[in-house]
Amino acid sequence: MTTQRSFDDLGTPLADVTFCVIDLETTGGDPNHCSITEIGAVKLRGGECLGTFQTMVNPGMAIPPTITVLTGITEAMVHKAPRIETVLGSLLEFVGDAVIVGHNIRFDLAFLQHALARDGRDPLVNTSIDTVTLARRLVRDEVPNCKLGTLASRFRLAHQPSHRALDDALATGDLLHVLLDRAGSLGVRGLDDLRSLPTMAGHPQAAKLRLTQRLPRSPGVYLFRDGRGRVLYVGKATNLRSRVRSYFSTDERRKVGSLLAQTERIDHKRCATEFEASILEIRLIHHCEPPFNVEANRWQSSVYVKLTNERFPRLCVIREAKDDGAVYLGPLGSRRVALAVVDAIESVVPLRRCATQTRRPSPCIPAQLGLSRCTCVGDVTDDEYSVIAATARAAMTHAPHLVIEPLTARMCQLAADQRFEDAAATRDRLQSFIDSVRRHRGLDRMRRAALLEVVDNRTGDRFELRRGRLTRHWPAESAPGTLAGIDPGREVEAVPPDPGPPSTGPLPRDLSDELLVAVRWLDRNASSLRASKVIGTYCEPLPRLAPLRS
Repeated sequence: MTTQRSFDDLGTPLADVTFCVIDLETTGGDPNHCSITEIGAVKLRGGECLGTFQTMVNPGMAIPPTITVLTGITEAMVHKAPRIETVLGSLLEFVGDAVIVGHNIRFDLAFLQHALARDGRDPLVNTSIDTVTLARRLVRDEVPNCKLGTLASRFRLAHQPSHRALDDALATGDLLHVLLDRAGSLGVRGLDDLRSLPTMAGHPQAAKLRLTQRLPRSPGVYLFRDGRGRVLYVGKATNLRSRVRSYFSTDERRKVGSLLAQTERIDHKRCATEFEASILEIRLIHHCEPPFNVEANRWQSSVYVKLTNERFPRLCVIREAKDDGAVYLGPLGSRRVALAVVDAIESVVPLRRCATQTRRPSPCIPAQLGLSRCTCVGDVTDDEYSVIAATARAAMTHAPHLVIEPLTARMCQLAADQRFEDAAATRDRLQSFIDSVRRHRGLDRMRRAALLEVVDNRTGDRFELRRGRLTRHWPAESAPGTLAGIDPGREVEAVPPDPGPPSTGPLPRDLSDELLVAVRWLDRNASSLRASKVIGTYCEPLPRLAPLRS
């Protein structure tokens, strides 16, 4: 049994790709009720013909008169021809792992797949190219239609179609070469480019596909720039060429049209690994502040939950943290999340909620409702309040269960009482608290490691992180070589300032994104990573917080 293979490297230059153009003649259009009468195929590479394949096939049924008129194939011509089951082995051997090409290739493949299945053979999995869809994108404005005969006449192909299998296959091969020449002007260099071209070439900004010609098929970051050189957007990719070209086809985000309309240049920088590309993307976004990186620029709106360092501490949400002896949780992603964390803590710990500590004739509303031990009427001593403040401080640092357990019990009781809206609100506050504490712990874990070297056992890559910042990379020792221009053991560029250990104060907002990427990468790949060198403390001393289940 012959098993066909798809083309292994879709990034192979088109000049090195072997194409097999196939055309079939049949007794009709339905593979379930009609059969093949003739097969023609031609093998091409680099513009040269490597060989042809042609045979009549006995369909095992009568040939309709209309088909005979169209193709000239009569029952007498196929009477002594072999059945399709006899022909399939030779055809599969001729095709091999070549890229299959056809004019309306779905029609021909449908008949071939049906014949293979009926004969108990594996289906064809070869990569396929349809010259009809390519022609519709590349030359549709030049011809009245994209029929093979019309295109052959318009471009004066060396072979003209005649509704006979080999003639049509040879004409389709000539057409393929014409279309490849046209596609080259749009930056099509590899097989992956050619496969995606039908959706790209119809894009309103298709003329700018030429901007992607220099992009490699390797990890890195890309920068869209306008006519003045201003960076409009920064992104990362495991395959730079494929990712950037996808903006012209599969990416349907509303901002993409405006982005491409303003783009006049696309720069890139190759990286050795996807991890490094993720880090460099963040550094470039923070440095360039591109207007189209809306999501990635949200670090500027991050905030902290602060337990003040006063005689009677209270919780507040602030944008800038200081090393003032207060307890901070964060930076957190948004003010909404921070307020939910404050609500979670205050619903368990009766901290004062008054913004000032001045005496007043009557308790504030939270104190009247029994929600806080407000100090506004002077009925709380320093010793009594210090216990409350210590509980809040512990919940924000080393003992989050002081908030998690009471809120979990409250949520369950509310649900049991069928107060489902109140239970859902409690659940949301609790989840915000758990997520924020987990995020804060991850950031502190990275900061405690003055130096952390990890080796990826899968690839052999070695990375150096200092306080969570990626500083160096070594490729696998067994690697045959490195990317051109990327030195082994090199320093990673644009390393931000050292944030210091957690004991030196809160983490600056602009470093949180990079450290979070490092945390998530380490956690996601924990099973394949090993620490080769650690200076400081890296391991989390507390059990991980499980996500809350609804």
